Amino acid sequence: MPKSKVRKKAVYTPPPKPKQVKVSPRWLAPTMVTAWIIGVLWIAVYYVAPTTPFIDDLGNWNLAIGFAFIIFGVVLSTRWR
Repeated sequence: MPKSKVRKKAVYTPPPKPKQVKVSPRWLAPTMVTAWIIGVLWIAVYYVAPTTPFIDDLGNWNLAIGFAFIIFGVVLSTRWR
């Protein structure tokens, strides 16, 4: 009767180390929320009190400024982990 082959035990390989979780900088969330609030307040003040001296000088550019702050907050939110 032929002799069976001896199986070699596999060498132990430890499981791979888990990847380190990336953490957002501490300033990111407050800056993001602040940008949203400033953008919404800028647009609200433009509609509620359009005769405010500085707001009145900019005219419809106030909408662009307000939306720029809001978009900046959204861009920051894509980097939040």
